[in-house]
Parts: sequence; structure tokens; C-alpha cells
Amino acid sequence: MSTISVGTSGYTYHEWVGPLYPEGLAPAEYLPYYAAHFSTLELNSTRYRMPTAAKLAHLHQQAPSLRFSIKAHRSFTTEIASSWRSAVAAFSAAVQPLLHAGVLQAILLQFPASFVYAPAERRYLDSLLKCLSHLPLAVEFHHSLWYNNRTLDGLRQRKVSFVSLDLPAVDGVPPLLDTTTADLAYLRLHGRNATTWWASDVASRYDYWYSTEELKQIAQRIRLLALESKQTLVYCNNHPKGAAVANARTLATLLESDDG
Repeated sequence: MSTISVGTSGYTYHEWVGPLYPEGLAPAEYLPYYAAHFSTLELNSTRYRMPTAAKLAHLHQQAPSLRFSIKAHRSFTTEIASSWRSAVAAFSAAVQPLLHAGVLQAILLQFPASFVYAPAERRYLDSLLKCLSHLPLAVEFHHSLWYNNRTLDGLRQRKVSFVSLDLPAVDGVPPLLDTTTADLAYLRLHGRNATTWWASDVASRYDYWYSTEELKQIAQRIRLLALESKQTLVYCNNHPKGAAVANARTLATLLESDDG
């Protein structure tokens, strides 16, 4: 069975003052405080702002024991630019300090539902994975047609992780599929807020608090993934109101227990 690590997606939320961070803690101290409670972090900001080697090296210096999964920049995932190859090169250079320090667990390639399973998109994905093949990769699909044996076999051949998801059961979301395609298993918990999933306010989509019973069921899914992998990463993305913090803590406790 693999090593299981549970963390959150992002850490700089001011509404986590109380649920995680004490009153008066400076935002510059958030990361070391987070690292005292969790062993792994999925870094969100890199999707919106191209990271630099200096910035990521500084994060590592702030929290030397913390391990990172880094969300790929949107210029080659959600808003693919014609200059995507140069963006990939810049991104690859930026993550080198974490890679060399041994604390880079994965690069998360998160594709939107508009990234469909079609010849052009498949060719693009193949090219992208080749450009990033020197890094540990995990791919998250939000269009259900990617959920097929050809996709999974292709990821296995490339030793790229397929990201399992926990989502609300609403039209337009992919099916639940827990499977491993590499030594790394990867699960993201987005919440199950069916009423706001397609709302114009994207933040409200993740406003969801998992019950203990729901987390017990998810813990069983994680244990099964761990049987087929060397390392399993789990991140709670339901960040509003600090739910991700509480749910990640509960989930970690359940996974440590015999009856969770």
C-alpha cells in the first residue's frame, strides 16, 4: 500500500483565519503555519500567474518539510495560447528548485469541460505530455468522453497519473472513476454542491462541507487507490468557509484509523 498524503488546494484564503490560521497571523506566515498541520499542498496560484524559480524556491525555504503539487499555468491548459511551448518552457524552469529539492510531487494539468476528446485535442495533449515528460504529471479531465480505455492506456504508457474526482452528480460532469495509470494516485475533492455547480459565481461551486459519513466512503476509495500505487495524494478543493481544512483533517484521521 502506498503512502497517503492529504492536504488542501490553495492556502492563502483569508477566510481560513479561525478555521486554520490564528487571528493576527501575517499572511506571510500562512505557509509555515500550514506546513505545521499538513504535509502536502496543491498550489493554486500557479494556474493564474506564471511562477518563477525564485518564488517557488522562497516557498520551499519558508516550509522546507512541505511537499508540493503545482497546478499548471492556464496558458497551456484552460486558455491554450499559440505560444504554449514557450509558456511550458518557462513553467518547467520555474519548478526546478522544487524538483531538485525532492519536494515536487506532481504537476497538475487541469483541463476544462471545453477540452473535448477529439483528434486535435488528443494530438495537443500528446505534444504537451512529451514536453513535460521529465516531470511527474497528473491529468484532470472534465469532459466525460476522455473517460475511456484508450485514454487510460495512453496515460499508462506515458507513466502519467489520471486524476480521480469527487463531484456532484449533475448533468455535464464526468463519471466517478478511480483508477491508477502511474505510481502516483491522485484524488481531488471538489464538493458535491449540485445546486451551485453551474452557477455564474464560480466560487460558490465549491461551497460544500462533507459529512463524516461521506468522508468515510471517500476514505475507502482512497484505500483502494493506495493498493495500486506507490504514493497517493488527496486534496480538498472545497475551500469556502474553511471546509477544506476541516474535511482534510477529518479525512486524515479516518485514514489513520482502522474503522474509518
